[in-house]
Amino acid sequence: MKNIQSILRKGVLCASLGLMPFAAFADYKPFVMGNTDGSSVADASAKATAALKQNGFEVVGSYAPDANSNVIVVTNGALKSMAGKSENGGFGAMERVAVVNKGGKVEVSYTNPTYQFNAYRMEGDIKPVQAAMEKALGKQNEFGAKEAISADDLRDYHYMFAMPYFDDTDDLAKYGSYGEAVKAVEAGLSAKRGGAEKVYRIDIPGKNMSVFGVALNYKEGSDANIRKQIDSATKYSHAAHFPYEILVVDGKVVALNGKFRIAINWPSLSMAGSGSFMSIMSAPDDITAALTAVANNKKVETAVAGDM
Repeated sequence: MKNIQSILRKGVLCASLGLMPFAAFADYKPFVMGNTDGSSVADASAKATAALKQNGFEVVGSYAPDANSNVIVVTNGALKSMAGKSENGGFGAMERVAVVNKGGKVEVSYTNPTYQFNAYRMEGDIKPVQAAMEKALGKQNEFGAKEAISADDLRDYHYMFAMPYFDDTDDLAKYGSYGEAVKAVEAGLSAKRGGAEKVYRIDIPGKNMSVFGVALNYKEGSDANIRKQIDSATKYSHAAHFPYEILVVDGKVVALNGKFRIAINWPSLSMAGSGSFMSIMSAPDDITAALTAVANNKKVETAVAGDM
């Protein structure tokens, strides 16, 4: 009933404006399966990297969550420009590409630009980015959810009652200036606080805003554990979920709530049972603990969210 009412509202609005409502009906899934071009993870990664560069993307980092996968992170001028137009838009300043050997077959997949654009409540025109990603890597199908989600529902997404929304961010630390905040995060990553490692940094032009990609290796919040518990049983790998982000805005250091960050990329994840949210029950808190340690450049045991 909720979906029907949403469609009717859109239709009425578009009709009143003299617009065709069909584009508003589009629904999305978290990831796009690209065209595999390579016999190994290394070969496919090299070809994907070259194709991304040829289509205007800048490769800002890459890392291997495990021996069978590689994640390539890219951005471009359009993504960085849109990131600066909305509150905490820096979380969407990049696209993540996963190259995974799953059961002997190499997959190349990537975060769905339009899905991410709406989930992170960004402003602007995402269509050129979507087209460029599809041109670079192809598009076989979208995946990652049993049912696709509308743009409206993505912009107000939460997994279920009492679960966090996009704007329920974790406040990791606060400093007197943007420069101090960035310096602290860089120091925390250099020291590998909480087992974290730096994958990339993207600075948003014209803003005191930077986003850091962080590979995690802390307790149940580790990338390896998340993959083992909830990714191994999926038809296609969700490895493009990684790495996590730390966002610096002026003197504030924030991260997406771990529950939201996981749920937005596994929206069909069951609440209980094997390979469910319950199987990673401690992961969101461990993710927050590791990112807090980085933001404050302290050991996990002594870092407190919001510290200066």
